Amino acid sequence: MAPVEAGTALITNDAVVLGLLAVTLGFVFWGASRPSGFWKKFYSYVPALLMCYLLPAIYNSTGLISGEASALYPMARDYLLPSSLVLFCIAIDIGAILKLGPKALIMFLTGTAGVMLGAVVSFLVMGVIHPETVAGDTWRGMATLTGSWIGGGANQAAMKTVFQVDSTLFGQFVAVDVLVANLWMALLLFLAARASAVDRWLGADTSVIDDLKHRMETYQAKHARNPSLADLMMILGIGLGATGLAHWLAGPLVEWIKTLPPEWRLEEFSLTSGFFWMVILATTVGLLLSFTRTRELEGAGASKIGTAMLYFLIATIGMHMDLKALVDKPLLFALGLIWILTHGALLLLVAKLIRAPLFFMAVGSQANIGAAASAPVVASAFHPALAPVAVLLAVFGYALGTYAAYMTGQLLRILAGG
Repeated sequence: MAPVEAGTALITNDAVVLGLLAVTLGFVFWGASRPSGFWKKFYSYVPALLMCYLLPAIYNSTGLISGEASALYPMARDYLLPSSLVLFCIAIDIGAILKLGPKALIMFLTGTAGVMLGAVVSFLVMGVIHPETVAGDTWRGMATLTGSWIGGGANQAAMKTVFQVDSTLFGQFVAVDVLVANLWMALLLFLAARASAVDRWLGADTSVIDDLKHRMETYQAKHARNPSLADLMMILGIGLGATGLAHWLAGPLVEWIKTLPPEWRLEEFSLTSGFFWMVILATTVGLLLSFTRTRELEGAGASKIGTAMLYFLIATIGMHMDLKALVDKPLLFALGLIWILTHGALLLLVAKLIRAPLFFMAVGSQANIGAAASAPVVASAFHPALAPVAVLLAVFGYALGTYAAYMTGQLLRILAGG
């Protein structure tokens, strides 16, 4: 199904849509905070974070709003996401992050391998179930999706050019990307609320993660105070100011990189992406500020304001999901589901073998599938202090995406008899 167009959506004014999302988030958190009654029981099974994601998806799927036509997601991605990263980072304990050890990187690389393996497995399985689904140039479209699921949009676009993918086929796999990746993130958010039970089943050692969260909570308790207006304005000033600085520096930096010799192939590493540098610069500013007295603003609720910004991003991500799309092209989406489940199965197997916590598995997956735009969302579902870990892993995805997708595309070409 094609995305809901602006003219056919019931609500087309972004100011009204923003108000609707704000009311939705307020309603969800009101229900989640109830001490008893129906909502208390409901949210004991369904994570509030998941509802903040799914309700906007329902609005989009029913035609109430059009996520595709709205400018709210670019706003949240470019302004609220980097601001929230800055506010998460200013209270981070760098030493504790470094103590997380190699398991985070192992799970990230497993996620990358899982995407590559999933492409081959889904191609072969659908070749048996419904050969027409993977006939012709379908493998070319799958190569672009591999680029997206390991790196991001820039890697996906690079594969479109490399494998000369038809625009219609490319659009179909963009739809698969949006729906399947969003369903997968919804599952990860659901599991995050049950991390303790999953970690017990995995036999995982969560001591380093617990230590990082404990340090964060101890610091918050030690410096906690009722925020004054000055505190709130300083928090917003630092978050939005650092975001402005990141945008200001990213533009000229990208233009300079584009003047470098093309044989260096820097575009393949997403180094010509303004969004890539904006996220890197914002995160770097936040980490540098964590060594200054700015860190004391955590006691006034810096990370809470960052979390509020992130929830608006979650809502705008959700409003791009069209739940009805599964009905229109079920077999192509079945291909995507087999693919993502193979990715998840490999992650689960390795996590069990090395006793990695669910956090490493979830963030290792989302740093591949969703990159820097949504990996912090999954990480913050465990604890705001863990968001920078997701960003750092997502950077690896940008670097690996083009090469891994190219190799996968060649494998698929051979399987297709090309």
